Amino acid sequence: MNPDQYVQDKAASSGSSFYYAFLFLPKERRAAITAFYAFCREVDDVVDEVTDPGVAATKLAWWKSEVHKGFSGQSNHPVMLALMPHAKTYGIEERHLQGVIEGCQMDLDQTRYLDYAGLQRYCHLVAGVVGEVAARIFGQTDERTTEYAHTLGQALQLTNIIRDVGEDAMRGRIYLPISDLQQFDVKAHEITKREYSDRFTALMRFQAERAHGLYDKAFSLLPDADRRAQKPGLMMASIYRTLLREIESENFQVLHQRISLTPLRKLWLVWKMQALGRM
Repeated sequence: MNPDQYVQDKAASSGSSFYYAFLFLPKERRAAITAFYAFCREVDDVVDEVTDPGVAATKLAWWKSEVHKGFSGQSNHPVMLALMPHAKTYGIEERHLQGVIEGCQMDLDQTRYLDYAGLQRYCHLVAGVVGEVAARIFGQTDERTTEYAHTLGQALQLTNIIRDVGEDAMRGRIYLPISDLQQFDVKAHEITKREYSDRFTALMRFQAERAHGLYDKAFSLLPDADRRAQKPGLMMASIYRTLLREIESENFQVLHQRISLTPLRKLWLVWKMQALGRM
């Protein structure tokens, strides 16, 4: 299996909404974003699938070294072999990839966040940096688009956190800031025991409003000159914000299930953005 086929399979097998947004890209840009997304999946899977924290830390350290080798022309991993030919063309830097690894490392080092500022740091690394690279690959021409990409990345990540509260709790992680739980008088054990309450619903509504605020801020930051090129990111926003509204409509019943959109609905949202330019 050649490197391009490897990353294609890695991206497709994830079943992620990101895959739908790549469909309408020109061949070279699609190859670049697929390779970058496969890299993100590789390092994220280390944290999600390796049960021994020591082994996971060793694997992330190996990836740090492999990224450095990749930018020195010495990596043999298929993901790096697929990604590196696109690095210069799209301004992908070593700091971007190391930042993503650092974000995944945070999942090993801490399972709780004291306040929203702490959570923002995590979201910046695992989503904001990803958004920055994606915006470059999509065809960014205005430097202001970087702030849009970081903000949208944080909105997408908060949506993920809201969707996965129950699933993450089963893995021993609660991303919702401790200060927010205290504000709404929700105890951590209520989340791990999947206990719903009006207090929990209020807490989650607060998180959803924060995410909506980030979506609105991101859209306001996107320069008109880059709007057409950044359609794939707007497709992601359409899918994820629709998911957020679906979660809201189900009254935040996220502790015992993973609420999702059907593939057909995702395709419809992507097509609507591509053909009509609207969400």
